[in-house]
Amino acid sequence: MTSADLVLPPTDQQTPTAALLQAPEEQTLDLAIGDMHLLLEQHGYVIAVYPAGISPAHERRLHAIRSVLESDRIALLKVDLPPLGVAVLVRQLRQLSICDFSPGVVASAARLLAHYIHAGALLNSVARLDRVPVSLKTHAKSWVPGSQFAVLAGPSPQLIKIGPSVEPPAGPEFPTHLLLAKGQLSSEWVQQSLAPAWKVQAIAECPLPSASPRWWGTGKLVEFASFLPDISVIYQLVSSVRRENCHWCGMELIGDRCGFCSSPLATSENRMHSAGVLNQGAPAPPGS
Repeated sequence: MTSADLVLPPTDQQTPTAALLQAPEEQTLDLAIGDMHLLLEQHGYVIAVYPAGISPAHERRLHAIRSVLESDRIALLKVDLPPLGVAVLVRQLRQLSICDFSPGVVASAARLLAHYIHAGALLNSVARLDRVPVSLKTHAKSWVPGSQFAVLAGPSPQLIKIGPSVEPPAGPEFPTHLLLAKGQLSSEWVQQSLAPAWKVQAIAECPLPSASPRWWGTGKLVEFASFLPDISVIYQLVSSVRRENCHWCGMELIGDRCGFCSSPLATSENRMHSAGVLNQGAPAPPGS
């Protein structure tokens, strides 16, 4: 992981923590290469998850380390989710890492699990929001004092202006837990309106990730993410997808792209069990 505040506490005593891959200004390249080499020696494989919003220098550092070590055992997974959504995904991958899945399946499962994370935020303004499509009319409304907006970044973008008769954004159609992180916005809308509408089973709070104000374009926000909390459900979900071997690097994978070398499967190989196809929509979670 590329930021310590994206490493959420484990939900049980078995879930391992995550190693921190520091930015160039915080660690020399030699030390970073040494740390990665040690991780490979200790664990055999490294799945490095990083948000799409990290600095270009930090991203280049990750690729440089893999290049210098000439290792095909390092997966670099760039995730286009808001910071809190990335943190939730990383914890789920940590949970999967101690199951009986190969490293290739765990790495490629990131794209599947991201479909089941509803990540968004309550904002006081969308004037500087550039991660989710915002119309000119909505931009104009954001200048009205007291305005608040509910924005969903994934799995599909949604944006609404909060009002007495306005329904919350469409949410998950399966049981979830909700994690929220409060910024400089005093509002109970997420707990009092969104959570009941989404029928979440539990709510927890955590500190706001340091990258969240930049991602959402404002520090006056409440970030939230709903997710599948049960590792047995996540395990069944991943197990339901057909496994293939990458024709390029030989790693086992699910879905239509290798998590380690990013090579796509040939069209004839891009298939899974009857639950669905990853690149055409995610299958329903077991028991939903």
